[in-house]
Amino acid sequence: MKHIPRKRFGQHFLSDGGIIEAIVSAIAPLPGQPMVEIGPGLAALTQPLVERLGRLTVIELDRDLALRLRLHGQLDVIESDVLKVDFTQLAQQLGVPKIRVVGNLPYNISTPILFHLLEHVQAIEDQHFMLQKEVIDRMVASPATSDYGRLSVMLQWRYAMENVLFVPPESFDPPPRVDSAVVRMVPHAAPAAVRPALLSELVQVAFSQRRKLLRHTLGRWLEGRGFAGAFDTQRRAEEVPVPEYVALALALDQKA
Repeated sequence: MKHIPRKRFGQHFLSDGGIIEAIVSAIAPLPGQPMVEIGPGLAALTQPLVERLGRLTVIELDRDLALRLRLHGQLDVIESDVLKVDFTQLAQQLGVPKIRVVGNLPYNISTPILFHLLEHVQAIEDQHFMLQKEVIDRMVASPATSDYGRLSVMLQWRYAMENVLFVPPESFDPPPRVDSAVVRMVPHAAPAAVRPALLSELVQVAFSQRRKLLRHTLGRWLEGRGFAGAFDTQRRAEEVPVPEYVALALALDQKA
């Protein structure tokens, strides 16, 4: 029976063989590697991945699709909302220190998924995701550009990222109304040991009114915390590079 894509799950199924081959090539799976696929759907990526890996763990929320996937002898199916999956625990269950994570993420909740995985980054070797191109543009954006924002800072602090492939709407069934792309995310080996919650709050305040100078937003926030260190607030949030935000969060932590 043909599966009808469900809007509430943001389902758009990859159907272009050439694009699928290019994505698998970018992921470069090797036999025996512990890999987890988020949202396998109709197994367009799943099948070529498992053929190379030998075994694959998949996370699927749609009950009907999960049922189909369980019929595949080489798949371990987790029927769950990905935001409820403990990836650190999953790596332990697979008996490995780190897992590779891939997937065509539901575009309506892609940012929450990225932040959820950020909490488990210690257990992740790398990530390859298909996302809305606009989101990836923000993820990899450089300072002093309109795409540079909270998502850029929070992810670039922890990952080296690369936009590896453009995917047009006609590669899907049904076609989404947006362009897509594939991003490669590799955790930095030795990131600054800053508290994620503090960095997140700091960056959120900074970009809360991105057209204004930081003295109106972050400057007042820093004053409220009694911060007397050196930080130039005569700039806009988008002009501050990632290392400066991280250094500021570290300085605040030392003060506390």
